[in-house]
Amino acid sequence: MVKYTPMEYAVIQTGGKQYKVSSGSVLDVESLKVESGDIVFNEVLLHVDGEKVEIGTPFISGLSVSAKILGAKKGEKIRVSQFKAKARERRTIGHRKQLSTIEIVGIGKKSAPTKK
Repeated sequence: MVKYTPMEYAVIQTGGKQYKVSSGSVLDVESLKVESGDIVFNEVLLHVDGEKVEIGTPFISGLSVSAKILGAKKGEKIRVSQFKAKARERRTIGHRKQLSTIEIVGIGKKSAPTKK
């Protein structure tokens, strides 16, 4: 018999999209305008820790996901064609989306800012 071990994961929002992330996962997101370093995502929509599920309205206050930026790259090239009938007009252009590769370091509570 295989024992089920619950997994911790979260759903974050960045670049207008939502991503399901867990600690150690590597993913490509829309460009974060930063080449390297650490980044914290505060827009956490859902957090699941084993049997405990926490849903935000729309975000969960006091919870953040920390990540390390591994680099930047370009996405797959798409081609867009425009055509106008009876005008002999044809145009083809390409586009490559700018992406950032990140690795999720951890999911945890936000630390309160220290007052001086």
